[in-house]
Amino acid sequence: MQLTAFQDGFSATLLGHAVQAPWLSALESQPGFAVYRNTVLKGCVDALQANYRTVCQLVGEDWFRAAAAVYARAQPPGDGLLMDYGAGFADFLAGFAPAAELPYLPAVARLDRGWTECHLAADATTVGRDWLARQTPDALPLVQLRPHPAARWAWCDEHPAYALWQSHRDGLALSMSLDSLDWSGDGALLTRPHAQVTWRPLSRAGVAFLDACAQGQALEAAATSALDVDPATDFAALMGTLLDAGALAPTDSHTG
Repeated sequence: MQLTAFQDGFSATLLGHAVQAPWLSALESQPGFAVYRNTVLKGCVDALQANYRTVCQLVGEDWFRAAAAVYARAQPPGDGLLMDYGAGFADFLAGFAPAAELPYLPAVARLDRGWTECHLAADATTVGRDWLARQTPDALPLVQLRPHPAARWAWCDEHPAYALWQSHRDGLALSMSLDSLDWSGDGALLTRPHAQVTWRPLSRAGVAFLDACAQGQALEAAATSALDVDPATDFAALMGTLLDAGALAPTDSHTG
Protein backbone atom coordinates (compact mmCIF):
# COMPACT_ATOMS: atom_id res chain seq x y z
CA MET A 1 0.00 0.00 0.00
CA GLN A 2 1.26 3.47 -0.87
CA LEU A 3 1.68 5.91 2.00
CA THR A 4 -0.56 8.50 0.32
CA ALA A 5 -3.39 5.97 -0.04
CA PHE A 6 -3.07 5.10 3.64
CA GLN A 7 -3.08 8.76 4.68
CA ASP A 8 -6.05 9.64 2.46
CA GLY A 9 -8.05 6.67 3.66
CA PHE A 10 -7.19 7.29 7.30
CA SER A 11 -8.18 10.96 7.06
CA ALA A 12 -11.46 10.17 5.33
CA THR A 13 -12.38 7.55 7.89
CA LEU A 14 -11.39 9.86 10.72
CA LEU A 15 -13.94 12.40 9.44
CA GLY A 16 -16.68 9.80 9.16
CA HIS A 17 -16.59 9.29 5.39
CA ALA A 18 -17.21 5.80 4.08
CA VAL A 19 -14.11 4.21 2.56
CA GLN A 20 -14.20 0.68 1.17
CA ALA A 21 -11.04 -0.93 2.52
CA PRO A 22 -10.83 -3.96 4.86
CA TRP A 23 -7.92 -2.56 6.83
CA LEU A 24 -9.85 0.67 7.49
CA SER A 25 -12.87 -1.25 8.75
CA ALA A 26 -10.62 -3.08 11.17
CA LEU A 27 -9.04 0.19 12.28
CA GLU A 28 -12.40 1.89 12.73
CA SER A 29 -13.63 -0.93 14.95
CA GLN A 30 -10.92 -0.22 17.53
CA PRO A 31 -12.32 1.58 20.63
CA GLY A 32 -9.48 4.06 20.62
CA PHE A 33 -10.25 5.20 17.10
CA ALA A 34 -13.61 6.71 18.12
CA VAL A 35 -11.87 8.67 20.87
CA TYR A 36 -9.30 9.94 18.40
CA ARG A 37 -12.03 10.86 15.89
CA ASN A 38 -13.94 12.84 18.50
CA THR A 39 -10.78 14.61 19.64
CA VAL A 40 -9.88 15.68 16.11
CA LEU A 41 -13.40 16.90 15.37
CA LYS A 42 -13.55 18.78 18.66
CA GLY A 43 -10.27 20.50 17.82
CA CYS A 44 -11.68 21.68 14.49
CA VAL A 45 -14.91 22.90 16.07
CA ASP A 46 -13.02 24.68 18.86
CA ALA A 47 -10.86 26.44 16.27
CA LEU A 48 -13.88 27.57 14.27
CA GLN A 49 -15.57 28.85 17.40
CA ALA A 50 -12.47 30.88 18.25
CA ASN A 51 -12.12 32.20 14.70
CA TYR A 52 -15.82 33.06 14.30
CA ARG A 53 -16.71 34.25 17.77
CA THR A 54 -19.13 36.94 16.58
CA VAL A 55 -21.11 34.40 14.59
CA CYS A 56 -21.15 32.15 17.65
CA GLN A 57 -22.48 34.97 19.82
CA LEU A 58 -25.26 35.66 17.33
CA VAL A 59 -26.51 32.08 16.99
CA GLY A 60 -25.58 30.55 20.34
CA GLU A 61 -22.93 27.97 21.15
CA ASP A 62 -25.02 24.85 20.56
CA TRP A 63 -26.19 25.96 17.10
CA PHE A 64 -22.71 27.10 16.16
CA ARG A 65 -20.92 23.93 17.20
CA ALA A 66 -23.43 21.76 15.36
CA ALA A 67 -22.91 23.81 12.17
CA ALA A 68 -19.14 23.85 12.67
CA ALA A 69 -19.08 20.05 12.93
CA VAL A 70 -20.86 19.78 9.58
CA TYR A 71 -18.34 22.17 8.05
CA ALA A 72 -15.34 20.40 9.60
CA ARG A 73 -16.38 17.04 8.20
CA ALA A 74 -16.81 18.51 4.73
CA GLN A 75 -13.78 20.83 4.79
CA PRO A 76 -11.11 19.58 7.20
CA PRO A 77 -8.00 21.66 7.89
CA GLY A 78 -5.31 21.68 5.24
CA ASP A 79 -2.52 22.11 7.78
CA GLY A 80 -1.91 22.26 11.49
CA LEU A 81 -2.28 26.05 11.83
CA LEU A 82 -5.83 26.05 13.18
CA MET A 83 -5.69 29.80 13.83
CA ASP A 84 -6.13 30.17 10.07
CA TYR A 85 -8.76 27.46 9.75
CA GLY A 86 -12.15 28.15 8.26
CA ALA A 87 -11.49 30.35 5.23
CA GLY A 88 -14.62 29.00 3.53
CA PHE A 89 -16.95 29.12 6.52
CA ALA A 90 -18.87 32.23 5.35
CA ASP A 91 -19.62 30.60 1.99
CA PHE A 92 -20.65 27.45 3.82
CA LEU A 93 -23.13 29.43 5.92
CA ALA A 94 -24.56 31.04 2.80
CA GLY A 95 -25.62 27.60 1.58
CA PHE A 96 -26.42 26.07 4.99
CA ALA A 97 -30.18 25.49 5.15
CA PRO A 98 -30.57 26.08 8.92
CA ALA A 99 -29.02 29.55 8.44
CA ALA A 100 -31.54 30.61 5.79
CA GLU A 101 -33.51 32.65 8.35
CA LEU A 102 -30.33 34.57 9.26
CA PRO A 103 -29.37 36.10 5.90
CA TYR A 104 -26.88 38.50 7.49
CA LEU A 105 -24.82 35.67 8.99
CA PRO A 106 -22.43 35.09 6.03
CA ALA A 107 -21.54 38.81 5.90
CA VAL A 108 -20.83 38.83 9.64
CA ALA A 109 -18.73 35.68 9.19
CA ARG A 110 -16.67 37.44 6.51
CA LEU A 111 -15.86 40.18 9.01
CA ASP A 112 -14.78 37.55 11.54
CA ARG A 113 -12.58 36.06 8.82
CA GLY A 114 -11.26 39.52 7.99
CA TRP A 115 -10.21 39.94 11.63
CA THR A 116 -8.25 36.68 11.49
CA GLU A 117 -6.55 37.61 8.21
CA CYS A 118 -5.77 41.07 9.56
CA HIS A 119 -4.27 39.58 12.71
CA LEU A 120 -2.08 37.12 10.80
CA ALA A 121 -0.99 39.44 7.96
CA ALA A 122 2.57 40.62 7.40
CA ASP A 123 3.84 43.85 8.89
CA ALA A 124 4.54 46.75 6.53
CA THR A 125 5.17 50.48 6.51
CA THR A 126 2.05 52.61 6.54
CA VAL A 127 1.49 55.90 4.72
CA GLY A 128 0.72 58.79 7.05
CA ARG A 129 -0.48 62.33 6.51
CA ASP A 130 3.10 63.60 6.65
CA TRP A 131 4.19 61.29 3.82
CA LEU A 132 1.36 62.42 1.60
CA ALA A 133 2.04 66.07 2.39
CA ARG A 134 5.59 65.71 1.05
CA GLN A 135 4.36 64.79 -2.43
CA THR A 136 4.47 67.59 -5.01
CA PRO A 137 1.16 68.74 -6.57
CA ASP A 138 2.16 67.55 -10.03
CA ALA A 139 3.26 64.12 -8.76
CA LEU A 140 0.40 63.49 -6.33
CA PRO A 141 -2.25 62.40 -8.90
CA LEU A 142 0.17 59.77 -10.24
CA VAL A 143 1.17 58.37 -6.84
CA GLN A 144 0.29 54.72 -6.43
CA LEU A 145 -0.75 53.57 -3.00
CA ARG A 146 -1.69 50.05 -2.10
CA PRO A 147 -3.78 48.71 0.74
CA HIS A 148 -1.69 47.73 3.73
CA PRO A 149 -1.18 43.93 3.86
CA ALA A 150 -3.20 43.81 7.08
CA ALA A 151 -6.10 45.93 5.79
CA ARG A 152 -9.43 44.25 5.14
CA TRP A 153 -12.55 46.03 3.95
CA ALA A 154 -16.07 45.01 2.99
CA TRP A 155 -19.44 46.43 1.99
CA CYS A 156 -22.77 44.68 2.56
CA ASP A 157 -25.67 46.03 0.50
CA GLU A 158 -28.54 44.25 2.22
CA HIS A 159 -27.73 44.15 5.92
CA PRO A 160 -25.98 46.21 8.63
CA ALA A 161 -23.34 43.50 8.94
CA TYR A 162 -20.71 45.81 10.38
CA ALA A 163 -23.10 47.26 12.97
CA LEU A 164 -23.97 43.74 14.12
CA TRP A 165 -20.35 42.64 14.15
CA GLN A 166 -19.05 45.77 15.85
CA SER A 167 -21.68 45.68 18.59
CA HIS A 168 -20.61 42.17 19.57
CA ARG A 169 -16.90 42.86 19.27
CA ASP A 170 -17.25 45.95 21.44
CA GLY A 171 -19.40 44.16 24.01
CA LEU A 172 -22.52 46.18 23.24
CA ALA A 173 -24.73 43.28 22.14
CA LEU A 174 -26.54 42.92 25.47
CA SER A 175 -27.75 46.53 25.29
CA MET A 176 -29.14 46.34 21.77
CA SER A 177 -31.55 44.33 19.69
CA LEU A 178 -31.85 43.66 16.00
CA ASP A 179 -34.91 45.90 15.89
CA SER A 180 -32.87 48.86 17.15
CA LEU A 181 -30.53 48.79 14.16
CA ASP A 182 -30.82 50.96 11.09
CA TRP A 183 -31.54 48.03 8.80
CA SER A 184 -29.57 49.18 5.77
CA GLY A 185 -26.26 48.22 4.20
CA ASP A 186 -22.96 49.31 5.68
CA GLY A 187 -19.22 48.89 5.30
CA ALA A 188 -16.24 48.06 7.48
CA LEU A 189 -12.50 48.66 7.57
CA LEU A 190 -10.21 46.46 9.67
CA THR A 191 -6.55 47.36 10.05
CA ARG A 192 -3.56 46.50 12.22
CA PRO A 193 -1.17 49.44 12.09
CA HIS A 194 0.48 48.32 15.33
CA ALA A 195 0.01 45.28 17.55
CA GLN A 196 -3.77 45.08 17.69
CA VAL A 197 -6.52 44.83 15.09
CA THR A 198 -8.75 47.91 14.99
CA TRP A 199 -12.02 48.49 13.16
CA ARG A 200 -14.22 51.35 12.03
CA PRO A 201 -17.10 51.98 9.62
CA LEU A 202 -16.26 52.62 5.98
CA SER A 203 -18.36 54.25 3.31
CA ARG A 204 -19.11 52.67 -0.03
CA ALA A 205 -16.83 55.27 -1.61
CA GLY A 206 -14.04 54.17 0.73
CA VAL A 207 -14.52 50.56 -0.31
CA ALA A 208 -14.39 51.59 -3.98
CA PHE A 209 -11.19 53.58 -3.36
CA LEU A 210 -9.43 50.67 -1.66
CA ASP A 211 -10.61 48.32 -4.40
CA ALA A 212 -9.07 50.65 -6.98
CA CYS A 213 -5.80 50.90 -5.05
CA ALA A 214 -5.68 47.10 -4.82
CA GLN A 215 -6.00 47.00 -8.61
CA GLY A 216 -2.93 49.25 -8.95
CA GLN A 217 -4.71 52.46 -9.94
CA ALA A 218 -2.95 55.76 -9.30
CA LEU A 219 -4.34 58.16 -6.71
CA GLU A 220 -6.31 60.31 -9.15
CA ALA A 221 -7.95 57.31 -10.83
CA ALA A 222 -8.73 55.69 -7.47
CA ALA A 223 -10.27 58.94 -6.25
CA THR A 224 -12.42 59.06 -9.38
CA SER A 225 -13.64 55.54 -8.65
CA ALA A 226 -14.67 56.63 -5.17
CA LEU A 227 -16.47 59.74 -6.41
CA ASP A 228 -18.24 57.77 -9.12
CA VAL A 229 -19.80 55.65 -6.37
CA ASP A 230 -20.79 58.68 -4.27
CA PRO A 231 -20.24 62.14 -5.80
CA ALA A 232 -21.00 63.77 -2.43
CA THR A 233 -17.99 62.12 -0.79
CA ASP A 234 -15.63 64.42 1.10
CA PHE A 235 -12.50 62.89 -0.38
CA ALA A 236 -10.10 64.77 1.90
CA ALA A 237 -11.95 63.41 4.94
CA LEU A 238 -11.96 59.92 3.46
CA MET A 239 -8.21 60.06 2.90
CA GLY A 240 -7.72 61.27 6.45
CA THR A 241 -9.69 58.31 7.76
CA LEU A 242 -7.70 55.80 5.72
CA LEU A 243 -4.34 57.36 6.59
CA ASP A 244 -5.13 57.58 10.31
CA ALA A 245 -6.29 53.95 10.27
CA GLY A 246 -3.03 52.76 8.71
CA ALA A 247 -4.93 51.29 5.78
CA LEU A 248 -2.50 52.39 3.06
CA ALA A 249 1.08 51.52 2.23
CA PRO A 250 3.46 52.94 -0.37
CA THR A 251 4.46 50.95 -3.41
CA ASP A 252 8.12 49.98 -3.69
CA SER A 253 8.74 52.97 -5.97
CA HIS A 254 7.24 55.44 -3.47
CA THR A 255 8.93 54.59 -0.20
CA GLY A 256 10.85 57.78 0.22
